[in-house]
Amino acid sequence: MPPAPKSDATVVTANLTAGPPPWLLRAFLLAATTVAGLIASFWVLQKLQGFLTVLLVSLFLAFAIEPAVNWLAARGVRRGLATGVVFLGLVTVVVAFVWTLGALLIDQVTTLVQNAPDYADQGVDWINETFNAELSGEDISRYLTQWSDQIESYLVGVAENAWGIGTAAIGALFQALGILLFTFYFAADGPRFRDAVCSLLPPERQRHVRRAWDIAVEKTGGYIYSRGLLALCSALAHYVVLRWLDIPSAFALALWVGVVSQFIPTVGTYLAGALPVIVALVHHPTDALWILGFIILYQQFENYVLQPRITATTLDMHPAVAFGSVIAGAALLGATGALLAIPVTATVQAFAGAYIRRYDVETDTTPPPPKPRKSRNWTRQLTIRLTGANPAPEPAAPEEKPNPDR
Repeated sequence: MPPAPKSDATVVTANLTAGPPPWLLRAFLLAATTVAGLIASFWVLQKLQGFLTVLLVSLFLAFAIEPAVNWLAARGVRRGLATGVVFLGLVTVVVAFVWTLGALLIDQVTTLVQNAPDYADQGVDWINETFNAELSGEDISRYLTQWSDQIESYLVGVAENAWGIGTAAIGALFQALGILLFTFYFAADGPRFRDAVCSLLPPERQRHVRRAWDIAVEKTGGYIYSRGLLALCSALAHYVVLRWLDIPSAFALALWVGVVSQFIPTVGTYLAGALPVIVALVHHPTDALWILGFIILYQQFENYVLQPRITATTLDMHPAVAFGSVIAGAALLGATGALLAIPVTATVQAFAGAYIRRYDVETDTTPPPPKPRKSRNWTRQLTIRLTGANPAPEPAAPEEKPNPDR
């Protein structure tokens, strides 16, 4: 006699008595471990954000100077010595640039302080003539006194935060030294570093890593050298115009325009053009208009004539893609991301282009002819469904006989 079926209450009671299934505890431990690992990973990344930024900038600079290091190494120079020579050249250029701009700043501030009374009188006369006002030197002195009190309070606040400013300056100095050190190691030991990374991968993936590495070096180096050439052309053109207009510190201003307009993405052009316009405005307002007009004309010439020819082989990227990459890089890593965005995007674009297959676009817009529809004899189908009889088949079309005259 078969046993009586157990009721639902009996089954539930038996399951509760047997305890939870064995896989439930393992699933709970796995989920807890995963969550804890994610939290720990985010905490570590947050703490190491500065260090990882240093490594990223160092790798970018190493890729930028590696073509020059390879060129010297191919001519018999030891790789360490070649890296040192390239480093010495770059440091010399940076120090000369900062020294020149420092001399410009000191010269302009000194001139402004010495000629401040004359500028104040000229400003008062211009305001009175333009706006029919009745300002005097006493009004200007009163305004300057009020501003001086505000400036003094601001300087006192800055002096109170001198410890924080000094700490930030020391931190920035250590970051700069760390970037230089890692850049030297990455450039000097570039081949060994690449081989060490590839040794962790199977042979079929090593080819992809080597190819991506070569593309990154080519695009990053091409970006830096093309920007350097564009900066040189811009500095020479602006130097000629500034010397023709007899603007003081023409060489320093031209160097500022050339470097800043090329190596600061998106807003570099506006920052570069603002300084010579301000200096010319202090010197003579008409000269400021001439310089502003020349900057606008040269920018159009550079965008449509010079830049496409220089960057055609090194950085083939649509302007909209470059602008979007700069915005995305700034959102991720701030100023560092904005600086690295264009070469990184160019590398990704070139690497994807090497593996993505493209097809030719058809220019013929004529729609294809419609397919012939099969003729259906609805009468025969209706007869079959109603009577169930199979009517006589339709006579076949007469077979076309070959023409012997063809």
